[in-house]
Amino acid sequence: MIGCGDVTEVKSGPGFYKADHSQLVAVMGRRGDLAADYARRHGVGRWHDDADAILAAPDVDAVYVATLPNSHRDYVIRCAAAGKPVYVEKPMAMNAAECAEMIEACRAAGVALWVGFYRRALPRFLKVTALVEGGAIGDVRLVVSRQFQRLPEIAPGRDGLPWRIDPALSGGGFFLDMASHTLDFLDVLFGPITDVHGFAANRAHAYRPEDVVAASYRFASGVIGSGTWCYCADHDHEMNEIVGSKGRLLFSTFQPLPIRIVRNGEVEEIPVGDPPHVHQPLIQTIVDEMNGRGRCPSTGVTAARTAQVIDDILRDFRISAAAGTHSGPA
Repeated sequence: MIGCGDVTEVKSGPGFYKADHSQLVAVMGRRGDLAADYARRHGVGRWHDDADAILAAPDVDAVYVATLPNSHRDYVIRCAAAGKPVYVEKPMAMNAAECAEMIEACRAAGVALWVGFYRRALPRFLKVTALVEGGAIGDVRLVVSRQFQRLPEIAPGRDGLPWRIDPALSGGGFFLDMASHTLDFLDVLFGPITDVHGFAANRAHAYRPEDVVAASYRFASGVIGSGTWCYCADHDHEMNEIVGSKGRLLFSTFQPLPIRIVRNGEVEEIPVGDPPHVHQPLIQTIVDEMNGRGRCPSTGVTAARTAQVIDDILRDFRISAAAGTHSGPA
């Protein structure tokens, strides 16, 4: 494992030593003291402060890259050069062009590339998929996504900026980090997005990246979708609604709320909780694939599709930001 940040403490790291037929044998962090502390607390045998030690280790069968997005491309290409299959955090990279480089490097090296869109394997989302595919709401007509969120408290100056809204580290703002989960799962339900139109702006002037986004899109299946995301709202709210010919299905991307089916004025709630380590079901599919049983559903190719959609939605905003003509802070 390269990187020992917050995401690895509960969401992902334990999944590697709790999945069947899997062991976390070494961790690396730029600060050796933090890597050593992580290894001690999680019972990992080795720690390093240099990624080359992991890439050269003969007992490492695959590498998990859990660093910030600005280093994903470099680490994945280094893993490929070392002949190591690689599982990289999402967002996969800073943009779709970097994703393409990563895919090509792994293809040329003959190693697998998986991406941490773990909702593709979570029980709650598998249930949503089964309900939609089983006709619980009839033929799907439309899907609508909404996410509203209060502004975070941000200390003055760059040092106080969370990495998710520092474009030099993340590639964008909260939209890139959070909406990618929703867009990736909609890709599972309805196929790749084939047409997309989007608008983005910086309305609160609290940080440089986009804080309001609206988009509409068409999926390969013919389903039409739209989404609105506001990260400078007066309240927190997030929900996806799928409209069918016989009812509606509502589910949250980020909260383990009951799935709701609305038919003929009646509401059915289906509770499906999330496991304690949300990456673990997807990690299990990776381990199984490496052992010749099945395939992991979240690959570099599928993740790159979501990266391209986000690039398309944010293109005009990024052009204006680069030219200094958008309304964000200096």
